[in-house]
Amino acid sequence: MNDLPARFRAASASAEAIFWRPPSTPAEMFRDLATFAEEQGIEWDRYGERGAVAQVEADVAELLGKPAAVLFPSGVMAQQATLRAWCDRSGSRRVALPDLSHLVHHEQDGPRRVLGLELEWLTTGRQTATADALAKVGGRLGAVLVELPLRDAGCLLPTWDELVELSAAARERGVPLHADGARIWESVPHWDRSLAEVGELVDSMYVSLYKGLGGSSGAVVVCPEDLAGELRTWRARMGGTIFSMTTAAVGGLMGLRQQLTKFADYRAWAIELAAALGDHGFTTFPEEPHIATFLAYGRGTADEVNERVLAFTEERGIVPSGLWRASEVPGWVVTELTCYESAISHDPAEVAGLMAAAVGESHPGT
Repeated sequence: MNDLPARFRAASASAEAIFWRPPSTPAEMFRDLATFAEEQGIEWDRYGERGAVAQVEADVAELLGKPAAVLFPSGVMAQQATLRAWCDRSGSRRVALPDLSHLVHHEQDGPRRVLGLELEWLTTGRQTATADALAKVGGRLGAVLVELPLRDAGCLLPTWDELVELSAAARERGVPLHADGARIWESVPHWDRSLAEVGELVDSMYVSLYKGLGGSSGAVVVCPEDLAGELRTWRARMGGTIFSMTTAAVGGLMGLRQQLTKFADYRAWAIELAAALGDHGFTTFPEEPHIATFLAYGRGTADEVNERVLAFTEERGIVPSGLWRASEVPGWVVTELTCYESAISHDPAEVAGLMAAAVGESHPGT
């Protein structure tokens, strides 16, 4: 058995992390939540009603310009319930979505096996959804899903014009357009648009309370008021209306207060890092990151590179990246980099140099 991941976790526990977020203990997280809840006068919900849950639903709905919002324990449940509700209304179980969608690769075939959805590819590979792509999907559709950004493609976003045209095409065809907006908070700086402007283009959207916002868990779907009632019914059917959802709601509220204004700075730093990595022989995708998360490619095999990264972490007390995996190109490895608060406290050129030293890359001219 390969014990490298366990060794890497052990070494990382006492080292300085550059990417993602610095590690914290459950006790530290609960103290932060308790302090915020006390300062804000947070009250308990009961079975998803009142209190912190009603507050986070109202705040997210207002930000995205929608009449209603529903909190779910997870994004998996949130999106499957939303697509099923739209399909029931449309009279078709066919959903057009990217073949790299989270629903296809990370949900154990739940959309098909649990809710009976039929999946059709809106795009394949590293393509963003467009009106032309939708036109190529024939027949009656129950819903269309666009992932903003397409995470497994390096957090790729369509242009603003492409998104506007896709929205218009879906509405002309009479098909609900749902957005997987788990990272929508981080995406709007790419377009220089507001959250409400994005919300206006879709019929519903799922957002995460823990990915960009840093909460403990939870997802919210914004949508029309009448669909919200159906989603609450599906949440109950799927076992998601638990006795209390306050912890997730408080984490989301805290993230909305503390994180929303920072994503433009994170993205700007990520763009500088990507350019600096290119100077050291790495390749990034997208070449200029669309959000603060992107893919970095280096030469070598995963075992060799990961042993070097582990040794660097143990010797220097700095975690220069996550573990790397074999890429689709033989002889190259890939890792995902997420540039949040810990990253932007460093010079991006310095971080690129640390990654090169750890991975074994060097300037192409040396």
